[in-house]
Amino acid sequence: MAPTYTEVKPMTSSGDLSAELRQRIYAGELAVGAKLPTNAELMATHGVSKATVTKAIAALADEGLVYSSKRAGTVVRTRVAVQIPLSRYGAVLAPGGALGPWETATAAQGLDGDMQLVSVERVQADADTAALLNLSNGDELVYRVRRALIRPADIVQLQHAWYPAALAESAGLDSTGKVVGGVYGALTAAGRRPAKATETVGVRMPTESEAAQLRIGGRVAVLTLTRLTLDASEQPLEVLRAVAPADRIQLSYDNLPL
Repeated sequence: MAPTYTEVKPMTSSGDLSAELRQRIYAGELAVGAKLPTNAELMATHGVSKATVTKAIAALADEGLVYSSKRAGTVVRTRVAVQIPLSRYGAVLAPGGALGPWETATAAQGLDGDMQLVSVERVQADADTAALLNLSNGDELVYRVRRALIRPADIVQLQHAWYPAALAESAGLDSTGKVVGGVYGALTAAGRRPAKATETVGVRMPTESEAAQLRIGGRVAVLTLTRLTLDASEQPLEVLRAVAPADRIQLSYDNLPL
């Protein structure tokens, strides 16, 4: 029988404590979204110091099993992966649709996905982004920051996208309103139908800001994705850079020609 919070189970190390909590998480006794006992409760129950509890919780966070916040305490983190097929783009090229690529991919898995706009601003192109968009360094771009999430508030991916300013204006991407049906549908409606996409995927450790937004420990690796979208005449339309926890995203490059 698993110990209750009132039973004393002496432990000698943070490894002992993290092992018990890990087992309870995997067994479902501490379910996704459940709060772990407070530091004071763990100290009293297991006869350990605050430093031991802190180290044990940090180990679980580094494994991606829990996350901590000032408001919620330490919470068991979901590790359900979202499969993202390349075909999600072709499914939303027709303008006027209700769902964008992320919403289409999540809906196919029975998940309530949403693309949340964080900010829109005009910026000058840096050398790398200008080169990808066939522009000059310093040319005006529209820069959009978005969060791909599972409702109500499970942020799975952070997205940063850049568009030539004139193109963004014609496609309505320079406003803060939601782009119903997704950016690709809006570009198609503006007469610039996306035809090709090149994606480069990498892996690294998250920045402090990324870890906080994605609710992961600093040692949970993130996937990085840079996508360049072009039209049929090989003119660049969008540069997108995205970051997601490596255990939450499965990129599927389906039906590629060999």
